[in-house]
Amino acid sequence: MISRYTHGDLVWVDLESPNQSEVRKVMEEFSLDPHIAEELLSPSHRPKVDYLKDYIYLILHFPAFRHSHESESNQEVDFVLGKKFIITTHYDTIDPLHKFSKLFEVDSILDRSNMNEHAGFVFFYMIKKLYKAVSHELDYINDSLVDIEKKIFDGYEKEMVVEISKASKELLVFKQALQTHGGVLSSFQIAGEKLYGEDFHYYLMTINNEHYRVSSDVNAGIDTIRELRETNNSLVSTKQNEVMKVLTIMAFVTFPLSLIASIFGMNTEYLPFVGHPQDFWIVMGIMGTATIIFFTFFKHRKWL
Repeated sequence: MISRYTHGDLVWVDLESPNQSEVRKVMEEFSLDPHIAEELLSPSHRPKVDYLKDYIYLILHFPAFRHSHESESNQEVDFVLGKKFIITTHYDTIDPLHKFSKLFEVDSILDRSNMNEHAGFVFFYMIKKLYKAVSHELDYINDSLVDIEKKIFDGYEKEMVVEISKASKELLVFKQALQTHGGVLSSFQIAGEKLYGEDFHYYLMTINNEHYRVSSDVNAGIDTIRELRETNNSLVSTKQNEVMKVLTIMAFVTFPLSLIASIFGMNTEYLPFVGHPQDFWIVMGIMGTATIIFFTFFKHRKWL
C-alpha cells in the first residue's frame, strides 16, 4: 500500500508491505538503485546505512510489544532520504508513523514548521516520534516493575518469579534492538552532514541524543530488574529456609517422643509405670516435659 504526503516541494512516500509494482513505481519516480529497491520488498534482519550519490538508505529496527500489530517484537522501518523526498517502508502498521502522518498533514495545511527546508527535517521529527513511542513502551515496563516490587514485599515472591522473567525478556529485546542503533546513527550523522550540510549537525546530534536517552532508560530498567530478581530470590530462599528449619526441628522433636512411645509399647514382663493407675498420664507427662525441654533448648540457642 502506498500513501503519499506533500509539504511544499517536499514529498513523503510511505510504503506498507509493498509489492513489486509499487516498489518499481517508486524506484522509477525517485531514480533509486535497483538493489535498494529490491531490499524494500522484504524485511532485513540487520540495520544498515548506505550513502549513495544524492540519497541515503537507512534501516532501523524499533522494539514494540504493545504497539505491534504482528507477532514480531521488533518493527523494521526502511528510510530513503533525498534532498526533497523521504521514502519509508515497513511491513507492519507502525503507530508512531501513522500519528506522524496526521501531524504532517496538519503542518502542511498550516505551514507552521521548518520541515519544508529539506527532507532531513522530516526525518528528524519522524525519528523523534519513533523514539517517543519506544519511551512509552519503557514507561509501561517501568510501571510493571513498580507493581512487581510492591507485590514482592507483600508476600507474593513465588508468583513474581514468572513476572520478573517476562519483564526481563522484554528489556533484553529492547537492549538488543537499540544497541545496534548507535553505530548506524553515527554513520548516518556523517552521511547526513554530507547530504544536508553542516547546518544540520545539531539535529543529527539530537537524534543521537534521543537514542542515548532511550538506551540509558533500558539499561536502568535492566539494573532495576536485576536488583528485584536478587531481592526476590533472597526472600524466596529465606522463606524456604524457615520452612526447612521448622520441619527439621519438628523431626528432631518427634523422634525422641516416638522413641519413648515405642519403649512403653514394648511387650516385656516389666515396664516402669505400666500398671500404675495413672500410667498413661505419667507417660504423657514425660513426653510433654521432654517436648518443653527441647523447645526451651532451641529457644536458648536462637534456633526459633
